[in-house]
Amino acid sequence: MFFGFFLAYQRWADRFAEFTGKLAAWIVIPTVAVGFVNVVLRYVGQATSTRLTTNTIIELQWYMYSVIFLAGFAYILKHQINVRVDFWFANQPPKRRALIDFVGHWISLIPFCLIGVWVSFPQAWQSIRIWEQSPDADGLPRGPVKGLLAIAFLLLLIQAIAEQVKLYAVLTDRGHLVTLQIEHEQPTRVE
Repeated sequence: MFFGFFLAYQRWADRFAEFTGKLAAWIVIPTVAVGFVNVVLRYVGQATSTRLTTNTIIELQWYMYSVIFLAGFAYILKHQINVRVDFWFANQPPKRRALIDFVGHWISLIPFCLIGVWVSFPQAWQSIRIWEQSPDADGLPRGPVKGLLAIAFLLLLIQAIAEQVKLYAVLTDRGHLVTLQIEHEQPTRVE
């Protein structure tokens, strides 16, 4: 009964991670456009001895890059495309890899996410509450990007729990109920 609830949660979390990953991918296009405009304005400004760019454009590009990076956290974990430098994990059978990840997530990933949420949410709330501004002239408010950091840790935690459900299913011989990336893809080996 409880496992059915966790499977439903895992499927919901996977769909949500797919959505945030696709959102991050689509934000690449306007980020490149803003960067291109920034470079063109800078060089045209140098050629005409006029300042055409502002810190607003520079910080907008930085914020958009942050959205791409932070919104992609859960997607990256779901698809196991995170950097994994190992010499031992790749050669293990799927059940042992699931055990390694299961224990590793409990020891490091989930506590890291909880600490990230615990530290970043109060900072983001304070920044939004006082509408903290950039120290640079014409800069953007800092609250939204700090809020995004807090949300990114929460999204990563949601997906980490979904991954634990998948790993538990493999460890209890119910892996047929979930789609686990480590069974289908071999990680890139770094030697």
